[in-house]
Amino acid sequence: MPLPRDYSGQTCALARSMEIIGERWTLLIVRDAFYGVRRFGEFAAHLRLPRAVLTDRLTTLTEAGVLRRLPDTGRREVYGLTPKGVALWPAVRALTSWGDEFYAADGGPRRVFRHADDDAPIAADGRCTGCGVPVPVGDTLVTPGPGLAPATAEDDPVTAALARPHRLLQPLLIPSTTQRPTRGTHS
Repeated sequence: MPLPRDYSGQTCALARSMEIIGERWTLLIVRDAFYGVRRFGEFAAHLRLPRAVLTDRLTTLTEAGVLRRLPDTGRREVYGLTPKGVALWPAVRALTSWGDEFYAADGGPRRVFRHADDDAPIAADGRCTGCGVPVPVGDTLVTPGPGLAPATAEDDPVTAALARPHRLLQPLLIPSTTQRPTRGTHS
């Protein structure tokens, strides 16, 4: 029997937040949306999670107003962060920094956040280490870090694209580089 999604009896803001973003895979979907992942198939290929779970998490995030579905080419739709979703950036950045500090592989972090204006790393508090200003998410580059393994032919398109510097919130893949799902699956 699955655990309930709500924290009955808990009335604090953290419990309410966890009801939206606290399920397994949800924060990784949000992280990928910051990276610029837009299509169902891109999320599925990069995260390698069951499609039914991805559908459920995307539905929850969309209904909560964290993501929105946007029209794209033809009958396809893409997902994008709403202002409510973008407001999660400090939490995603902080959790990533915490993981890099305590759980990074021996080679160091896989990805490093940098200030687009001066290419200096961004500290855990969100400030540029070069100029000292707080860096908004749209001015943040995600770049390969020292712990990123070399790209292989088995990498999904998202992993391959993240081997190059990329500004957050910008679409990561152009339509011609994404894998098309087979008939009857989600886009």
